[in-house]
Amino acid sequence: MRIAIQGELGSNSHMAALAMLGESTDDLEIVPCSVSAEVIERVVDGSVDGAVLPIENSLHGSVAEHYDLLLETQVRIERESLLHIRHNVIAMPGVRFEDIRRVMSHPVALAQCRRFFNQHRHIQAVPFYDTAGSVKHVMEAGLRDAAGIAPLLAAQQYGAEVLREGVEDHAANFTRFHLIVHDATPERGNSAEIDKMSLAFAIEHRPGTLVAALEQLSVAGVDLSKIESRPVPGSPWEYVFYVDVRFAGKESADAAVAALRAHCRMVKELGRYVAA
Repeated sequence: MRIAIQGELGSNSHMAALAMLGESTDDLEIVPCSVSAEVIERVVDGSVDGAVLPIENSLHGSVAEHYDLLLETQVRIERESLLHIRHNVIAMPGVRFEDIRRVMSHPVALAQCRRFFNQHRHIQAVPFYDTAGSVKHVMEAGLRDAAGIAPLLAAQQYGAEVLREGVEDHAANFTRFHLIVHDATPERGNSAEIDKMSLAFAIEHRPGTLVAALEQLSVAGVDLSKIESRPVPGSPWEYVFYVDVRFAGKESADAAVAALRAHCRMVKELGRYVAA
């Protein structure tokens, strides 16, 4: 199975893919991509079997771009998982922590390690395109005064050394990941266990239409667990709403979709899957 991720090997997305699909390198090939649009493009054109993308972090919030990509392309959510995020200072083997003058990582990772940088004022925080990519860069460039902040897998992937573990500000730091597949991919797994659904819908721009749409979900007997809004490109002050709902059976899920279609100008089912 070939699975695309955004970022380098050794990233949190790589770890999430291993957790969801198994750690056997004989059965799973991870395909790193530079941007999320490329990840989805590979799923759509069939050059990979699926993709693993983050959709929400418990501290940073939702990944808006990924909601847009789910809406715009012929893909669906097949599975979700939760990954405990740990940030670690990783450098070349033999480098001492006292020699580090700058630490590179993705801006979100750096923002989640403010306490570490406040405690070590001599170390400069340097934004980089990817967590694992920062470790890859340190190793390839032979930097002995720099380190990266990344998952432990990055140290294993590139032969680097962990100098400090768990430098994140909050231990309760989790990211929710989705396994994305092409719409035409046959459903896998036990359908009887599926208890969660993601939907996108747009309503007429009139007072009360959002309340009416949400009431339909309640009438259908599903439990609204999340709602997110995104602006409609080219239509100022109009929005697409993304919702996650929990349900006890297929009939409730079908009823929720049918009820929304009767009250909304656009409804897209983004996927049904087992809640993490």
